Order: sequence, then C-alpha cells, then structure tokens
Amino acid sequence: MTAQTFQPIDARPAPNKTEGLVAWVRFNLFSSVFTGLLTLVVGGVLLYLVPQLLSWAVLHAVWQPSFEACRADGAGACWGLVAEKYRFILFGRYPYEDQWRPLIATVLMLGLLVASCTRAFWKAWLVIAWVLVLGAAFILMYGGMLGLARVETDRWGGLPLTILLASLSMTMAFPIAMGVALGRRSALPAIRTFSTIYVELIRGVPLVSVLFMASFMFPLFMPQGFSIDVLIRVLVGITLFAAAYMAEVIRGGLQAIPKGQLEAAATLGLSYWQTQRKIVLPQALAMVVPSIMNNFIGLFKDTSLVTIVSLYELTGALSLAVNSDANWRPFKIEGYLFIAMIYFAFCFSMSRYSIWVEKQVNKGKAR
Repeated sequence: MTAQTFQPIDARPAPNKTEGLVAWVRFNLFSSVFTGLLTLVVGGVLLYLVPQLLSWAVLHAVWQPSFEACRADGAGACWGLVAEKYRFILFGRYPYEDQWRPLIATVLMLGLLVASCTRAFWKAWLVIAWVLVLGAAFILMYGGMLGLARVETDRWGGLPLTILLASLSMTMAFPIAMGVALGRRSALPAIRTFSTIYVELIRGVPLVSVLFMASFMFPLFMPQGFSIDVLIRVLVGITLFAAAYMAEVIRGGLQAIPKGQLEAAATLGLSYWQTQRKIVLPQALAMVVPSIMNNFIGLFKDTSLVTIVSLYELTGALSLAVNSDANWRPFKIEGYLFIAMIYFAFCFSMSRYSIWVEKQVNKGKAR
C-alpha cells in the first residue's frame, strides 16, 4: 500500500469586499474600463459646472426684494423676485387680506392626503374625513357664510388650486378607471363597446382640447340661463381624461392574471364581483402600482394647462406676477425655478410613496 503525502494547495486571494462605500464605488462607477472613463468625464463636467452654479445660485445671489440690486454688475440669481412676489405666486389673485383662508384649506387638504396614504388611518372614518375636510376647504375658499366674504372660483389660484384640482381628479378618476377597465373586458358587447369608445375617444385628443371643450364649447349646449361653474367643468374634464389613461393601465394588470385563477374561483362558486374583489383586482392593482403613480404624477403636472381657460394655478399665477410688473420681468427664470422646486417636492414624494406601496404589496413574492 502506497503512502499518500499531504500537499497543501496554494492560498486563494481574499474575496473583494462587497459592502461599504469603496465596494459601491468600484461596482457602480468603475466596474469596467468604459464605465470608469464615463465616470471621469461626467465627474469633470460636474466639477466645472457645479461651482459656477453655486456661485450664481447662492454665493452671489440677491435675496432682498430689490430689483435694483438684482441688476447690479456681478449679481447672481435674483431670489428677491420670490421674496417680493411669493404670496401672489402661491395664492394667485385671491384677495390679499383673505389669503389665510386658502392657506388653511391647503394645510387641511395636505393633511388629509397624508392621512390617506398612511396605513394606520385606513379606517371607515377616513371617508367621513374626506367629506368634512373638502366641505371645510370649500367654505374657506368660497366663503359666503360664517362671516366670510365670497370669493368667486375664477379668483382662486396658485398652489391651493393646483392641489385641489390634482387631489380631487385623482380621487374621482380611480374608481371610474376601474369600472372602465372591467367594462373593456366585459362579456356584454354593449358595455365593452361603450368603454372602448370612451377610452379611444379621450386618448385620441390632448388634454388642452378637453379643457377647451369643457370651458368654452360645453356651455353652448346648455339651456338659456343655465351655467355650470368653470372650475367644475375643468375638474370634470381632467377627471375623465385621467380616467381613460388609468383604465388602460389597470386593464393591463387585469390581463396579466392567469386564467386558471378565474376558473378556480368559478369552481369554488364565487360570483363575478366576489372574484374581482377578492382575487383579480388585488393582484392586478399590485402589478401596476408604478404605472398608476406615473399617471398621478403626470396629472399633478398637467394641472398647469388650466391656464388656457383663465384659471391661474401655480404656473399661471407666476406668469401673472411677473408679467404684471416690468421691473421684475427679466428675472422670471428664478420664479420658474422656485415653482419647479415645489413641483419636484410633490412629485418626488409621490414617487417614494409608490416605491413603499410596491414593496408592501410584493412582500409575499420577496425572497
């Protein structure tokens, strides 16, 4: 029997570190030659541009509300425009002395939206809260009671109008979209045809056309002496437009449900609505959470189009504030950057909330 001699193998190099800042930089920024070169090029451009941007936006910026200081040589960004016109930008043509009313209404609506997005508040009383808060917001904005002066809807504007249009249209469009999506998959030809015509008709025209029709053409078909407030007409138009796009998103989720699940539900004796409520819709909506949130974000930004029907929301209020004063007109770029930051704050918050919801509904699939 031949004796076996132990021969140790050469030591292997230690594995690369996979956690920490150095590992993240190596994997994401210098994982290959091309990636490393691209990182160096982009980094060089940023090193050149960022100091100039900081110099213009912060170091040499003018913060006091003085257009003479903004026109001085070497002056940077003129944030004095925001300091001078911020109340007009945020509240539009609403009477100056009563702007506390839209401020409180906006705080109430934002608080309601935050509560509606918090799982701990998903109770039956939340529906009652919606009715009470919307009623209180309307009383505050419109007035005419409780000693408040009446302010017509055509004077509403700025951030309160943007939040009002976006939140109400999102809330009303969602159930309409679910009904239309189910209607497009219905076995009844009349319902399926009506739903298809609605979606294709609305999606075939831009939102500007819908707002124009709702504001200028629709009153022509009304009886003599009968009129619907322009804000309501615009709100209905935005809601129907958003519902048509959202219906197609939800229909995509419905079509992704395996047919075997529907057959299993029928075998168990579940009715159509029980199947949709307990099996189909929960899974379908969970699949399309990112797309639904994309529609919500797009809808929030599309409220800026109501300016064409003389409703001056955030963007329109800025245009009025700048164009009505020739001294500040050269510095409107700073005003647009200000409202861009407001839009970004809301849209980024919705995006992060969408990611949280997606993680919650997909916990069962996580590995």
